[in-house]
Amino acid sequence: MTQGKALIIVLVMLVIGFGAGFVLRPVIIPAGQTAAVAGPLAAVSAPAELRGRQYFAAHLDEARQVMAQCAEGSVRGDECANAEQAVIEAEGRDRFKRFMGN
Repeated sequence: MTQGKALIIVLVMLVIGFGAGFVLRPVIIPAGQTAAVAGPLAAVSAPAELRGRQYFAAHLDEARQVMAQCAEGSVRGDECANAEQAVIEAEGRDRFKRFMGN
């Protein structure tokens, strides 16, 4: 009996919460304001296509430039990791070749 009452109370509170959210949404964030915020933000946050580790392995100079920009803080994200990984792998191969005498 107690579990049944608790379940009913929880369901009623959920319905009230969702109803209040739908009713108060236009009051909290007016529709015109949401369109203005969503428009420019979506255009700005869409980065160019992410360059992968294979790209940076083929373009080591560009990878080193991206790493320098990452150190400055002007570039962030997966490109930093991809560029760093490509440079580390290229330097490792170069060291191995020099060690082996090739």
